[in-house]
Amino acid sequence: MPELTDPEPVAKPVPQINTTVPHPARIYDYLLGGKDNFAADREAAEHLLKVSPGTREGVRAHRAFLRRAVHHLAAEAGMTQFLDIGTGIPTQGNTHEIAQQANPEARVAYVDNDPIVLVHGRALLSGSAKGMTSVIEADMRQPEKILSHPEVRAVIDFDRPVAVIMAGVLHFVTDEEDPYGLVETFKAAVPSGSRLLLSHITLDFAPQVREEEFTKPYDNSTAPMVPRTLDQVLRFFEGWQVIDPGVVEVVRWRPDEHEGRERIPGGHAWAYGAVAAKP
Repeated sequence: MPELTDPEPVAKPVPQINTTVPHPARIYDYLLGGKDNFAADREAAEHLLKVSPGTREGVRAHRAFLRRAVHHLAAEAGMTQFLDIGTGIPTQGNTHEIAQQANPEARVAYVDNDPIVLVHGRALLSGSAKGMTSVIEADMRQPEKILSHPEVRAVIDFDRPVAVIMAGVLHFVTDEEDPYGLVETFKAAVPSGSRLLLSHITLDFAPQVREEEFTKPYDNSTAPMVPRTLDQVLRFFEGWQVIDPGVVEVVRWRPDEHEGRERIPGGHAWAYGAVAAKP
């Protein structure tokens, strides 16, 4: 077996992937310390780190929020079905791992628009013996396609409560693409008792940072970034009951005292997170 001497993270090109254009999932992967990214992704991520030295720690804090929220849904809220939209490249602590630890019969359908996610997902997301896990390539901007997809329908029964997860993805939907309308479509497709787990980038905690500078690395990517304010994030939950502690910075959402937390330079994770229930 040949030795791997390249110190930089290297991903093998697969069909349909343009390695010269940054993709949010691969930028996120690099910031988490993954290897499934390319030079363009690393360059964009390094620019973010210059603008906000706490970006890497903030991304990890966001990942920790997702783990806590999914555990709450599976272990406390009794959710057995999860529709994870914009899942990103598989890494430790994925939705199906957390959910199926709490309930081995939990079912998880992953959705992402990056082909590399599909490649890794189908190889790694086997699920538990009793549960079920699938991954499809689709874009969250086409909710009807996702909701009617045969592989999603094979895993999710939309007559029973569903936990819809949109973690760290809606800030890649521009106002012109109607992010609120997209979310409302998913909310309308699930019955009473369902949950919405959502997180979103904000600059509310960084008034000294210019939005144009912060979002610049994504200008030439597959999806531009649109940070939103607290009031704008609250709109995504309209009509649903947001559970305690409400829409808060991700590090303040039910923090686990036993979970190791890195100090974030600047003191903030720059992201809101919340879970809401459908009446």
